[in-house]
Amino acid sequence: MMFTDQMYFSTHENKNNASLLLKELFDGFSYKIVMSIIEDSKTVFEICRENDLPISSTYKKIRKLKDLGLLIIDRIVINEKGKKVVFYKSRIQSMELVLNKKQVVLNLKKNEKSLPHFIVT
Repeated sequence: MMFTDQMYFSTHENKNNASLLLKELFDGFSYKIVMSIIEDSKTVFEICRENDLPISSTYKKIRKLKDLGLLIIDRIVINEKGKKVVFYKSRIQSMELVLNKKQVVLNLKKNEKSLPHFIVT
């Protein structure tokens, strides 16, 4: 999914995308993940520890959120044991939801701090 500075989804214009995003963002599990990485990028283990979430479920949700374009890989670090450590970052800084009789409008504002970079140490 292409992500611009601000995205507007209306249920009349793009019902499928808006519904998918709403469903995923209002899932308590996904919400915790996204909120955890708005300001700072984190590893899956940091997200799990901070939010008391199971690792396998967190990996699945992160993959889904990434496929929807809501998360990015912020950086990849090679640790002292030679293992790749991936840091994830939210692409969303804020969200506004407007409900009325005619439509549902979802406004997502791009996270300005979500520019990916890759580091090898």
